[in-house]
Amino acid sequence: MSRTLADVSTAAIPHRSGDSKGPRSVPALTVISHPLPRRAGERLLLDAVSAGREVALSRNGPDFTRPGSALGQPLSDPFISRKPLLIAPGTRPGHVRLINSDGGTQVSIAGTPMQGTWELSSEELSDGVPLELGGRVVVLLHLSETGDEAPASDTFGMVGESAGVRRLRRHIERVADLDVPVLIRGETGTGKERVAQAIHQRSRRRDGKFLSVNLGAIPRELAAAELFGSHKGAFTGATQSREGFFRAADGGTLFLDEVGEAPPEVQVMLLRVLETGELYPVGGSTPVTVDVRLLAATDANLEEQIRDGRFKAPLMHRLAGYDIHVPPLRERREDIGRLFLHFAREELEAIGEAHRLDNDDAYAEPWLPASLAVRLVRFSWPGNIRQLRNLARQLVIGSRGQPRLLADPRLEQELTAAAGKAPANVVTSPEPPPEAKAAPRRKASQLTEQELLAALRENDWDLKATAEALGIARPSLYDLIDKSPNIRTAGDLSAEEITRCFHECDGDLDAMVRKLEVSRRALGRRLKELGLEPRNGPA
Repeated sequence: MSRTLADVSTAAIPHRSGDSKGPRSVPALTVISHPLPRRAGERLLLDAVSAGREVALSRNGPDFTRPGSALGQPLSDPFISRKPLLIAPGTRPGHVRLINSDGGTQVSIAGTPMQGTWELSSEELSDGVPLELGGRVVVLLHLSETGDEAPASDTFGMVGESAGVRRLRRHIERVADLDVPVLIRGETGTGKERVAQAIHQRSRRRDGKFLSVNLGAIPRELAAAELFGSHKGAFTGATQSREGFFRAADGGTLFLDEVGEAPPEVQVMLLRVLETGELYPVGGSTPVTVDVRLLAATDANLEEQIRDGRFKAPLMHRLAGYDIHVPPLRERREDIGRLFLHFAREELEAIGEAHRLDNDDAYAEPWLPASLAVRLVRFSWPGNIRQLRNLARQLVIGSRGQPRLLADPRLEQELTAAAGKAPANVVTSPEPPPEAKAAPRRKASQLTEQELLAALRENDWDLKATAEALGIARPSLYDLIDKSPNIRTAGDLSAEEITRCFHECDGDLDAMVRKLEVSRRALGRRLKELGLEPRNGPA
């Protein structure tokens, strides 16, 4: 039965009836974890739900297929009931209902046991909701784009079939054989260098060198000499002439990571190379011609740096001959199952246990337990793919010789604490909910950090409501937040982080609060200080 009243979005799932050419979003189920590991990544599009009909999900149907394949098969796990879980249109546009009859499969939604009928909002579907079926199979209920352009002819070594990854492949395919500079944007750990390598390998310069340089790792005073070369005696310590990365990459590709860290004098020299194909080594007076394709990457907001006078607008425009965005992992959660198993297989092969992923016994206990798979798909992944790879290594080595993966208590706590807010069962009855009873008074010292964080998320970071829900005074809540190493306040956020989030959320203050996890009132004050006006009113 319904447990609480959730604030829900009334935005409908975009759908263009009769238009098969443009992309549209429909609900979908993607396998994250299955006793047969090879099935991770298989997908079931729920077009019928968008069309107003129910879909009956059981062990015997419908068929899940790998994207691009015409053949599929049902989940077929013997511990999933033949009595179906019904997936139906919700009572509001864009919502989806889950209806599980008595005696059907045991279902958990984001780790919470399902009872009765649950209704999920379009916002929750956009984030992705993991469903645990029979304690063995995990599928992600999410929105998927369909009817978009034809898929790229090459995967470029990238695992996953989310809409963001498919778009990324198409961008690489379009620009690889051209000689224009490319600016690759994305958060840290998203795989920007892999994108650059894919562009080089499919370019006309594939037989030339590919040199990768991290500008953030080069001392500012040496950056010009490292990039453009130098003459002997040009500066203190220059005991011999240096070729520089540009000349070393002549005829090939030079990848500049963290280009936003380039010092002002280097920015001027980069602009000249891009405009004329000539450079001046440090200490030299004769120009040197180079033939280099420049690929650059950044996780910084270059537009903000331009406004602050820290980056030159003409250079950004030259670097962005073509602009590519690499999606963060939280925007491609349906890929997490396949990505995790891809990295896990690499580690298993290194220790001689790759056979663990070749299971064909449908009755076997899953090597990746369902509860752990749910934690993986709900984790926020601030370090993106790099963090997922490291975590796969930690789990595989830590479970060496065991029949299934085990997370140690520290890792389990880390995964649980950083998980997203669990979906709330939407009350669909027209009757108003009963008055909530005030929580019994408690001592602040009795609260754990996990309880505090869960209450803040449950109350959308409204500090007054959180204090009332926990049964403590507001000053005590402020003290707990200040003492918690894992909870930030609006004052801890940098102007760059706030501005970037403002643009990513299109000025929606409520969306910013959910993303940054800080007080709405305090964030509103910071926005006012930065001259940013949220589109949904003051805090």
